[in-house]
Amino acid sequence: MIKVMFVCHGNICRSTMAEFLFRDTVEKMGLGDKFYIASSATSREEIGNGVHYGTKKVLDRFGIDCSKKRAVQLTKADGEKYDYFIGMDDANVRNMAKILGNNDKVYKFLEFAHSQESIADPWYTGNFEETYRDIVKGIDGFIKYLKGEKLI
Repeated sequence: MIKVMFVCHGNICRSTMAEFLFRDTVEKMGLGDKFYIASSATSREEIGNGVHYGTKKVLDRFGIDCSKKRAVQLTKADGEKYDYFIGMDDANVRNMAKILGNNDKVYKFLEFAHSQESIADPWYTGNFEETYRDIVKGIDGFIKYLKGEKLI
C-alpha cells in the first residue's frame, strides 16, 4: 500500500482538496485499494475546523463528500507512517522538514508536474478554481511518476 500525506498550512483548503481529489482519481482508476491517503497542516491555527467552503464547493461539484474531514496537524510520528509527504508550497516543505526532520519523503506537489511553482493558496487569492487546476496538474504528474517507478 502506498501511503500519501498531502500537507498545507491549515489543512482546510489545498491539502484537503488534494486529498479528496487524489482519492477520487485513484478510485476511478480502480486503484483505491493500493493507497492510504490523508492530509494535514503544518500549523495549529485551524486544527479541528472543517473544510473551507470554497474547497467544499469545488469538491461538491464532483460529488465528493468531505463533510467529516477536520483539520489535523502533521506530527513527527507521521514520518514513519507515510511514503510521500506532498507540500503545496516552499514554506510547507520547509515546515514539513522541521516537523519530520530532514526527510527524503518530502516533496513539493508540482515537482511531479516538472514545475517549481506552488499550488495557489485560495485562502489569500480567493481563487479556488486556480487551486483546483494546480492540484489536477500535480495529481496527473504524481500518477505519471508512480507509473514510471512501476509502483502502480
